[in-house]
Amino acid sequence: SLFDEPLAIAVQGLDPRQQVTLRTSLRDETGELFQACARYQAGDAGDLDLARCPALPGGSFSGLEPMGLLWALQPQKPFWRLVKRDVQSPFLLQLEVFEGHEDPPGRLLAQAQHERAFLRDGVRRVPVREGRI
Repeated sequence: SLFDEPLAIAVQGLDPRQQVTLRTSLRDETGELFQACARYQAGDAGDLDLARCPALPGGSFSGLEPMGLLWALQPQKPFWRLVKRDVQSPFLLQLEVFEGHEDPPGRLLAQAQHERAFLRDGVRRVPVREGRI
C-alpha cells in the first residue's frame, strides 16, 4: 500500500478474550530501528480487528486507533526522526503478535511483513535541473 493509505490490521485464530500485544517495527535507510506496540484483548470469537477494538492502556497508545501502530512508531535512538530519503523503495514494516501483556513480550504467536510504498506503480521520479531549480 502507499504510505498514506489506511492499513487494515486484523488477527484471527486467537482464543476467546485472549490478551495479546501487537508490535510494529521498521528500520529507516540508515538502519535505525523504530517500534510501536499496543495491548489488546480478542473478542468472544477469538478475532481482533483494530478498526473495532480499542487498544488497552500500557502500550504506545490507547483507545480506538486503527493506524496507531504506524503513527506511534518511535525511534530506539533518542531524538532520531523517521525520514524517507529514497521514495523509490518502500519501507518494510514488521508486524508481530505476542501472547499476553508482559514486558518483555510473551511467546510470538504470529508475524507478517508489509510494504509501505511511496510511489504508485507506473509513477517515475524525474530529477529537474533547470535554472535555479
